[in-house]
Amino acid sequence: MVKYFCSNTDIRSPWDHVVSAFWQRYPNPFSTHVLTEDVVYREVTADHQLISRRLLTKTNRLPRWAEQFFPTGMARSVYIIEDSIVDSVNRSLTTYTWNLNHTTLMSVEERCIFQDSAEQPATTQLKREAWISSGIYGFSRPIQEFGLARFKSNQVKAMKGLEYALSNLQGEMPKWLLRDTVKDTSGKAKEAAKNLASAAAAAPQKPQQYI
Repeated sequence: MVKYFCSNTDIRSPWDHVVSAFWQRYPNPFSTHVLTEDVVYREVTADHQLISRRLLTKTNRLPRWAEQFFPTGMARSVYIIEDSIVDSVNRSLTTYTWNLNHTTLMSVEERCIFQDSAEQPATTQLKREAWISSGIYGFSRPIQEFGLARFKSNQVKAMKGLEYALSNLQGEMPKWLLRDTVKDTSGKAKEAAKNLASAAAAAPQKPQQYI
């Protein structure tokens, strides 16, 4: 079973500005967990699409209850692949991201589509989707619930980071507004973590290698 998330946002800024800010959004004060970003592959196709693949390294801060699932000394960084397609003709930017390691504990796949709005001038429509799964037998559902709640909270920070990059490009504080269908869910993330911690404490303890 996979947890699914979807949100739609109107960004009050032209599409070309949003795309420029997308490539310049790191570093920003809302994404201090992003440690590195490297371009692995890039090309411009015959139909004028820019295709890129980047490798991102992020910290993998875990709550105390999750330590029992990890072997001693295992890396706490997570490696993310980000594929993107910039279509300048149709004025869209599509990104696909997924984690390379720790996939047994939790796998997070995300797709974002930044599309120039035909109805609203100087507005970019963002559709964000995510699929969250876990392969930990007996704990997959609460882990997915926790991952979904944390993803919702993190995507709010991601939008703030994009706002920050846009304001830097404009040389001033942003005057446009964001209308998001998702509210900050940090409280739900804490609640999900508490429930998962209780389930982990009640389960029989035996060493296993999950990753």
